[in-house]
Order: sequence, then structure tokens, then C-alpha cells
Amino acid sequence: QVQLVESGGGVVQPGGSLRLSCTASESINRMAWFRQAPGKQRELVAIITSGGGTNYADSLKGRFTISRDNAKNTMYLQMNSLKPEDTAAYYCAATRNILKWDYWGQGTQVTVSS
Repeated sequence: QVQLVESGGGVVQPGGSLRLSCTASESINRMAWFRQAPGKQRELVAIITSGGGTNYADSLKGRFTISRDNAKNTMYLQMNSLKPEDTAAYYCAATRNILKWDYWGQGTQVTVSS
């Protein structure tokens, strides 16, 4: 059972930045960030593999950057130029296969508001 712990959420003004972190209890190849706003479906933010390959939601390319430090078993999400519509609970996920996301963190809240 892989444990995932997110941190770094908070309240920020529009145009501001936040950096989220997700630390895994052990090394795992595929990790991702998801988010879910109240009343909306969960959506994929970005995926990263241990080799550094990435994929982003089209709407977030250029503003969000996913990265990882394999030595620390930690994944990051740098969020810039934040907009009110980015307000959501952000979740870390991981898997050892390509069929489904097996492990999830507890989530960290990001609120973008003036």
C-alpha cells in the first residue's frame, strides 16, 4: 500500500503562484495531479513518470509545471498565473500500471480569490 501525502495548498490572489508537493512512501513510476472543484467532475491536471515524461491538460499548458525528485519520492506542481477557476481540491495519484490510478492522497485545497 503506497501512501501519498500532499501539501502546499492555500489561498492566493488571482495572478499569484503556488507550489504543491506530493510525497510517496516508496518509489513509484507513474504519478499525477488531479483536481476537483465543488459541483464539478474530477479532472486530470498532469502526469509524470520516473523518467521525466509529462502530459498536461490542454487548458493548463504554459501555466502549470509538473516535476519530480525521485531521490525524495516527491512530485511537485508549480502553478503560476492562477485564476479563480483553478480553485479546487488538488489530489496526488500514483500507479505501477497503466490501467488505473491505484493510490490517492487526501487532497490539498487551493483557493484563488481576491
